[in-house]
Amino acid sequence: MADLEIRDLHVRTEDREILRGVDLEINRGEIHALMGPNGSGKSTLANTLLGHPSYEITEGSISFKGEDITGAEPHERAKAGLFLAFQYPVSIPGVSVANFLRMAINAKREEPIQVKEFRTQLQHAVELLDVDRSFTSRHLNDGFSGGEKKRAEILQMAMLAPDVAILDETDSGLDIDALRTVAEGVQRLHDEQGLGALIITHYQRILHYVEPEFVHILMDGRIVLEGGVELVERLEREGYDQIRQEVGAAHAGAQSPHVGAQAGAAGASAAGDGSV
Repeated sequence: MADLEIRDLHVRTEDREILRGVDLEINRGEIHALMGPNGSGKSTLANTLLGHPSYEITEGSISFKGEDITGAEPHERAKAGLFLAFQYPVSIPGVSVANFLRMAINAKREEPIQVKEFRTQLQHAVELLDVDRSFTSRHLNDGFSGGEKKRAEILQMAMLAPDVAILDETDSGLDIDALRTVAEGVQRLHDEQGLGALIITHYQRILHYVEPEFVHILMDGRIVLEGGVELVERLEREGYDQIRQEVGAAHAGAQSPHVGAQAGAAGASAAGDGSV
């Protein structure tokens, strides 16, 4: 049984179905990449996994460490060991990064963390991620650049030590230096803490710095291809349109026994690169 299991997940918001049967398994210590064009449902999946109330699960289930969390509140999922790094982190003026981290840690504990223990953990995280210690005295995301906001998210991950982190387009809006810092931070947490991660992106560039073991392609609310890092390389060469054509041809071939050889060959090519 995987740590995070998503089974036949169907999700709608307002009057539109966005996810149309997603199956995915992620274990602690595994790095997965979920890729797909804009509008494919990637952020919907991220928000649904952490219990955003605007997204309605109409079918399927989400389990975490053997427990069904399909109807769990966001704070219950976070306490269980799930973490979401937002695409657009919010600012909290008046609350320092350090105070926010201490409150977040205490929310997961029976007894409040002692000051000395907290300082030791914070110092280790700052050194591990190569963050300026003065960063922790600033108000959370208030006046932060895009790169600083994402560094704050990675620092939260280091301090909270989740089993599985969902990174929703964390590379969005980052310059190359900030991107490298964030990606290296994720890799260090994976190496030291055994972090499991689902990196959601439609670009390949972050995956040049943190290499996934598993790659999933999401299109039109479904995972249409799965494989290893070779899928990232293929996307760089061909883009999404080629995959979309092959998946469509394979689907047509499954629906009708009279399709031509060209559609059958396209379906075989898609299956050769991963599961359709």
